[in-house]
Amino acid sequence: MTDDHDGVPELLAAWAFGALQPADEKAVPAHLAGCESCAAEAERLRETVRLLDVSPGTAAAGNGSPAARNGSAAVSRNGSAPGVTGGGSAGASVGGPAGADGVLALALRSRPALPRVAAHAAPYAAAVAGLRALLREVDGHGPWGTPVVHDWDVRDTVGHLIAADEQLAVRLGLQSHTPPSRTTEDTPWEEAWNTRTADVIAYERTRDPQETVATWAARAAALLATPEAVDPEPAARATTLMGVRLPVSDHFVVRAFETWIHSDDIGRALGLAVPPPPDAHLWQLVRLAVRVLGMALGPTAPPVLFAVTSGESSTEWVLGSEDEAVRGELVLDAVDFCLLMGGRYTPDEVPRGVAGDEDAVGNVLERAAALSWL
Repeated sequence: MTDDHDGVPELLAAWAFGALQPADEKAVPAHLAGCESCAAEAERLRETVRLLDVSPGTAAAGNGSPAARNGSAAVSRNGSAPGVTGGGSAGASVGGPAGADGVLALALRSRPALPRVAAHAAPYAAAVAGLRALLREVDGHGPWGTPVVHDWDVRDTVGHLIAADEQLAVRLGLQSHTPPSRTTEDTPWEEAWNTRTADVIAYERTRDPQETVATWAARAAALLATPEAVDPEPAARATTLMGVRLPVSDHFVVRAFETWIHSDDIGRALGLAVPPPPDAHLWQLVRLAVRVLGMALGPTAPPVLFAVTSGESSTEWVLGSEDEAVRGELVLDAVDFCLLMGGRYTPDEVPRGVAGDEDAVGNVLERAAALSWL
């Protein structure tokens, strides 16, 4: 092929799955580096690969590069298509030319079965699939002992997720993890959270990292197989976790939030870009985060018009007192808002748009950042 635009769109799906013909392996990435429209479409297709949890290269034999084996964690937040400096190496494609329709159809037929879950558990299922795919890349991009966040390395972070998932799992009738918990129902939730994390991480440090990953993956799968994950009716009952009383359905969204945040932590540590949740899932995280923030601010806080944006979508809420006129306006990007709530931005660092009373807006930002337990 030539470096012209003609012919490239038909090859983008093959590129996303690491199934390019040898003759196209250099030309397609070179074209993506200079063509915004093709780069954007390549990004969309690579994200599709990640969400399907299909390992690139399954459409062709002989694909051995780590980047080509895994489509997860491959889209950068700034919108650039990853991998434009190199494509996957592949042998002959299966079933004829590796056009977009053929490769995507093959991927859909060969993808692993995903758990059938209700809408409230879908973000958690997707976050689990994304982290599983990301963890398959660890050996190729850095040791398991790579520092990630707090004083945790990659394995420790997965161990923390085991402990974090356990709180919901036990409430839903699943067994607790080894070692036995030292906390009780009367233990303040912050102390219980920190104690259990420390105990599980200490135990997991005695095991092979792959055993830790297998334990986490099995616990996540068990959570997604509970009646509360597949049926909205039992998920409607409320329970208190991490000091907040919410329906079980919302606690599944919380699990999605934390799993994605720590996936992003691991990706940053390893130099792998982790994309945000799909837009529908991202808005589920945002809506829950706004509700929790509203409860934390209470009915007497100076009222602020709060807008969250994602692409061309935008939603507004009024936070604080209902008895006063709005005193300030705050605009945050959806991902930035989630990162602020997750403690990955300080109130001064998060990109924002502000109008009106800066003190009232600052109160919202500070309260959002203070809610993080991650």
